[in-house]
Amino acid sequence: MILGECPYCSGGNIEVRDKEVSGKKVKLYACSNASWVSEDGELYELSTNASCDFKIWQNSLARYGKWLSYKEVRELLQEDSIEVELLSKKYAKKVYYKKFITLDPEYGVSVIWD
Repeated sequence: MILGECPYCSGGNIEVRDKEVSGKKVKLYACSNASWVSEDGELYELSTNASCDFKIWQNSLARYGKWLSYKEVRELLQEDSIEVELLSKKYAKKVYYKKFITLDPEYGVSVIWD
């Protein structure tokens, strides 16, 4: 499935790849010009024949109670930033709040803190 054009290279498309990390199935949204390899199934590294390193892990915001959907990644590729709902479990209470996220070359996505 193609989600859009790669913002980091020309000619690349962002596609959905199924990966398994620590025994859990996770989606990796990566450029078609990127090739990721893993020796232990935990740490994925860019292969030597890759020409782009764009990637967003579906669970990159899991610490905030958020898993990114296809629709959100597609929207993020078209816009500079999008608003998502995150979760805080501070003081044993669930509190939902909205923040904007943006593309980040190192981590895939970053939360914009005011």
